[in-house]
Amino acid sequence: SPIMEELATFHDHALMAMLLISSLVLYALLSTLTTKLTNTNITDAQEMETIWTILPAIILILIALPSLRILYLTDEINNPSFTIKSIGHQWYWTYEYTDYGGLIFNSYMLPPLFLNPGDLRLLEVDNRVVLPIEAPVRMMITSQDVLHSWAIPTLGLKTDAVPGRLNQTVFTA
Repeated sequence: SPIMEELATFHDHALMAMLLISSLVLYALLSTLTTKLTNTNITDAQEMETIWTILPAIILILIALPSLRILYLTDEINNPSFTIKSIGHQWYWTYEYTDYGGLIFNSYMLPPLFLNPGDLRLLEVDNRVVLPIEAPVRMMITSQDVLHSWAIPTLGLKTDAVPGRLNQTVFTA
């Protein structure tokens, strides 16, 4: 999904910043430990203190701005094609296609005896949710009993299901 692409790009961006900062700090430590000469002018330099105070602030801003952009993109709601309501129960999920006459079904995990070779344990279900491709879908997520987490990792989605609260997310597969 486009959101997952943005998340992967941000991950690479943040990882590159961490790599550059870590290598700079490692170089500074190694040069301090291996050099016998010390310069006393560096310890009293106001310009140097200003630089190493402002530079980390700039780096944090350069990391925070793309993060905030992605955060707002994940909360954007733009005319979904249809709505699916997902209700978390103790050991299963109930799905309601509200735009299609209230089509309701339960989705239970498959026991290990019914798994086919290559199926993932604790992830395979008897009734899967069918989603359209390239159409915005709104998921309304809640819970009946305890906290749950509704997620599709490949789409970059993870929303908490809280009893008494209706959370929503919009995505395009």
